Amino acid sequence: MTHSQLPEGAPPFSRPLAVDSVGENGLRLKFDASAAECDALAEFDGLEAIRSLAVEAEVLRRGAERLLVKGRVRAVVAQTCVVTLERFDALVDEPFEVEFAPEAEAEAAYARAMAEIEAAQDKAAALAEQPDPPDPIVGGKIDLGALASEFLALGLDPYPRKPGVEFASVSEDAEETRPSPFASLAKLKKE
Repeated sequence: MTHSQLPEGAPPFSRPLAVDSVGENGLRLKFDASAAECDALAEFDGLEAIRSLAVEAEVLRRGAERLLVKGRVRAVVAQTCVVTLERFDALVDEPFEVEFAPEAEAEAAYARAMAEIEAAQDKAAALAEQPDPPDPIVGGKIDLGALASEFLALGLDPYPRKPGVEFASVSEDAEETRPSPFASLAKLKKE
């Protein structure tokens, strides 16, 4: 199944979790993406392929209505080397920690954070210092597959290089031995 075969609006990788199913001691979960989900997510992210994707997560209660989700997403993705243009497999190993709150509370926290950033003189510094607002709990559920998909995308190297491949750089010694174009002009002028 490709992304285009998914129902309209369906995420390519989804593992909904009802907030009510998380007890006081929390939950530990492990799950893998199916081959069809890997194909759909690769298409969605513009990757050549996702060979495997595994998620480990711990879901903890934070009071009556909040959750904290900590874990790790591991994947093997096929990418193209920006130096050699060869296809190779790369490992993505990305940890995550995200707090979830009821939708109205999460939206209010986001609005406060944006207002503080907008009011700051140095917006970049304010953004860097601002703690992440919680993600919303929608309809009494969170989606651990969507969360893993986000952190997979964050863990991708935007300029992938095949292991052992380096960019060739011009050495400083080579530049010093090469005559300057101005020296060549001066020599012509003297002649």
